[in-house]
Amino acid sequence: MAEFEVATGAAGAPSGDDRERRAAVRTAFEGLLQIRRLMNTDAADPEGVPAEWERRRPIRAVALALEAADVPPSAVDADGHRVATGYCLGPAERAGVVRVEWLGPPGSGAGYAAQEALRNCAAVLRRLGWEALEYRGPRRRHHLEVEPPPPGPPRR
Repeated sequence: MAEFEVATGAAGAPSGDDRERRAAVRTAFEGLLQIRRLMNTDAADPEGVPAEWERRRPIRAVALALEAADVPPSAVDADGHRVATGYCLGPAERAGVVRVEWLGPPGSGAGYAAQEALRNCAAVLRRLGWEALEYRGPRRRHHLEVEPPPPGPPRR
């Protein structure tokens, strides 16, 4: 059995049957929530706080959270041309921070939809305890910077 690979939107589209993919995402996300329950025993809402595993692999954790919420990932073909509209994740300038962009093929209108789509991504991630801030960069392109909240005393 192959290892489950998250869809970051920076590579090709996930292969295989859509139903099988949804089932694999659901299983992986349930595993992530179980990790949270086991690792965040001091938190008032253990499922609402990113676990240490997620802090060490933020791109993987954010991708899984978005795909589990049925937010579509972008994708590129073998030549590197964008072929699907959706989120695209990569590292931000600061370590441990994920940059979330909304990208699509030329003429897809992804740029026009980006602000609303990214706000949806931010809402999904905030419900799971991530901090998501919206920025506007060069050419007024919107993106998010997502990171876990700073560690602190347990919340009760």
